[in-house]
Amino acid sequence: MAAPSFLGWDFSTQQLKVIAIDEHLRVIYEDNVNFDKDLPEFKTQGGAHVHGDRLTVTSPVLMWVKALDMILEKMKSSGFNFSQVRALSGAGQQHGSVYWKKGSIQILKNASPKLPLHQALKACFAISDSPIWMDSSTASQCSALENAVGGAQRLANITGSRAYERFTGNQIAKIYNQNPEVYAQTERISLVSSFAASLFLGAYAPIDYSDGSGMNLLQIWDKSWSASCLDACAPELVEKLGNPVPSHSVLGSISPYYIQRYGFSPDCKIVAFTGDNPASLAGMRLEEGDIAISLGTSDTLFLWIQEPTPALEGHILCNPVDSQTYMALLCFKNGSLMRERIRNECASGSWDEFSKALSSTVAGNNGNLGFYFDVMEITPEAVGVHRFNSDNQKVLNFPKEVEIRALIEGQFMAKRIHAEKLGYKVRKAAWWSEGSSENSN
Repeated sequence: MAAPSFLGWDFSTQQLKVIAIDEHLRVIYEDNVNFDKDLPEFKTQGGAHVHGDRLTVTSPVLMWVKALDMILEKMKSSGFNFSQVRALSGAGQQHGSVYWKKGSIQILKNASPKLPLHQALKACFAISDSPIWMDSSTASQCSALENAVGGAQRLANITGSRAYERFTGNQIAKIYNQNPEVYAQTERISLVSSFAASLFLGAYAPIDYSDGSGMNLLQIWDKSWSASCLDACAPELVEKLGNPVPSHSVLGSISPYYIQRYGFSPDCKIVAFTGDNPASLAGMRLEEGDIAISLGTSDTLFLWIQEPTPALEGHILCNPVDSQTYMALLCFKNGSLMRERIRNECASGSWDEFSKALSSTVAGNNGNLGFYFDVMEITPEAVGVHRFNSDNQKVLNFPKEVEIRALIEGQFMAKRIHAEKLGYKVRKAAWWSEGSSENSN
């Protein structure tokens, strides 16, 4: 008898990925569909469409559905045994939203297994191109939301974050303001994560607490929608969102569509999907007091927090693993590209030389400190290079080895300071991930 297996899905910006594991967490299958390369008919770049205003950024909903069709057909052709899949779950890019047209629930529930899902659902979406996390076109809606609840800090106290242009509540408000007839045609609004779960469930999947706390709409303390935030964004919004659920909820069994088309077992369970950032915290098995640092083009901190203090910088989200605790998220734009520039200028483009120079200086850098922002930083909102000597005087330059340590210490001190503002209590455990962590120092 074949061993039980479990599927994990990632509906990310540029691709759809799947991984199958057995009971011992061994990977037995993995594959992906790259949106640009494998679905050229949608004409995306990096999985998205950047509109003429350079602010509006969307992705085609049916592209995501067709990618799911493609990857399932590839699995079927490879001989993958769907009947042994006991459960599946997944993640989606945060903040993106999908707008189901009135009557779509019946089409989703009764989809014919003779058709690919993207054909069955082609008339189900009130908006064909979903706003995603890269969108920054909702500045006026952000201001209106903050004003409606009593200011940016008040909004952060309620929802975990001040108003951000990419956050879903502000995207919904824009759609209601600019296309009220489209909003009226919408019977359900999903996040990308709950949309993906809906495809497998054959019904509208609820939004989970963790991904839902990236919308500027959820009261993170009692895990319910904020009436004042909903009212500030659009009417009748609570009905369109449904009730949120814990991120580890079992939502039900898989839709008959997949049983008949691919041979899934009727007992296969669908566990709530969540956002990609909360899924990273869960996947890294962080515990209370742990901190994970992802060093990439942008640097990201994930923190497990018991008693958060929402601030104007950073985000507090409901913890996907433990609904009674929280996670904090901090993003820093000046990440690997900033480090690479200093490496090129001070270490001849060599990470080995960079490491030697770093090791040649003492911790604390003899009081020399630098702040390095080639582009406008998110946390804090600042730009430029600012160097200070041990007398706290601003200077124009440092010796190369001092510059390298000033960069690294400045970046990590900033991360610690802003993490502590959100309620993080320092302990020793830390993890680094992604490509930029290849340098051992």
